[in-house]
Amino acid sequence: MNRIYKVLIVFIALGLSALSAQSNSRVITTGVPFLLISPDARSAGMGELGVATSADVYSQQWNPAKYVFSEKSQGVGISYTPYLSKLVDDIFLANVTYFSKNTERSAWGASLKYFSLGDIEFNDLVNNTIIQQGIERPNELTLDISYGLLLNEKFSMAVAGRFIRSDLKVSSDMDATPATTLGVDIAAYYQGETFDLGSNKAMMRHGINVSNIGPRLKYDEGGQKNYIPTNLRIGSGLDLILDSNNSVNFNFELNKLLVPSPIAVFSDSGEFQGYQQPDITFLKGIFESFGDAPGGFEEELKEITWAAGIEYVFQDTFALRTGYFNESLEKGSRRFLTLGAGFSLDFATIDISYLFSTSRIRNPLENTLRFSLNFNLSGGIQGDETAVAQ
Repeated sequence: MNRIYKVLIVFIALGLSALSAQSNSRVITTGVPFLLISPDARSAGMGELGVATSADVYSQQWNPAKYVFSEKSQGVGISYTPYLSKLVDDIFLANVTYFSKNTERSAWGASLKYFSLGDIEFNDLVNNTIIQQGIERPNELTLDISYGLLLNEKFSMAVAGRFIRSDLKVSSDMDATPATTLGVDIAAYYQGETFDLGSNKAMMRHGINVSNIGPRLKYDEGGQKNYIPTNLRIGSGLDLILDSNNSVNFNFELNKLLVPSPIAVFSDSGEFQGYQQPDITFLKGIFESFGDAPGGFEEELKEITWAAGIEYVFQDTFALRTGYFNESLEKGSRRFLTLGAGFSLDFATIDISYLFSTSRIRNPLENTLRFSLNFNLSGGIQGDETAVAQ
């Protein structure tokens, strides 16, 4: 693939704020947006949600406080997600996650995410001859670890620390160094007792997670600083237990980026030049993000996305899933329907998902079949009614 085409794809995939600095759009953009991509096909099959679903290996992404409620003592998950697969074949997100319950009251998890933007070949034209100058492989990665503690039999909290590295050198002439920063997650999870709901049993779950709290990325001295995707997730779930073999789980989740909204920029002569995010600290940006939208409260509501998902589980061995994700047309227009399934053995589970865009804007994951695997290292399924999803 030629240099210009591939470079354009790189920047489209990243959605760097630098690209929209002088645009007329008030879409909120950040650096390292791959942090918001679902690494697991279970959550992807339910509309990209997971803050209040039952505990699984991939809880590190959604809510690490869920780990202490896992019926398994330890597990490992591996996933691979093609990105922009209809255009290129070497952009992808890879993930490895591990968790372990130390005691009945505590658990820890760790994960590595690697986002590759493929190979970019640099060529120069000399005397009508193309001369290859080299190949660059821009990439981004995160390494994180979490610790969760059960505060009582129904409620847990967790913290996570994350190292973030972004290497986006896209020119053979650039002497750029990778940008690095640190992020912190603070999460809480509630899992109630079963109760009667009509003629069936049911259970409620609630979760909240503020993820990626940390300083901005700075790619070069004197260059633009990019906010990392500090994000607030709040969700609830209802597990309807039909009988000993069948259950249906309903989930709903709200998301909001806790970074500044773009504001109008004018020249010295008063000419409107577009919108860009203000240059303020990440902490100030978090607190101001709840009321800084230029359009007031109505626009603040448009900055909230929502997702709803349903999961049907049969005999802890088979699951069917569907979900829907919605974002305002003015704030990115990500709208899509998802389908998914899961198959479980005593020691392993495979999940698959598929995404159908319902927006006029193409989704990078549209028409892509996604897989994730997780392995039970604790000696088998231990009786959780949603074990197939774990």
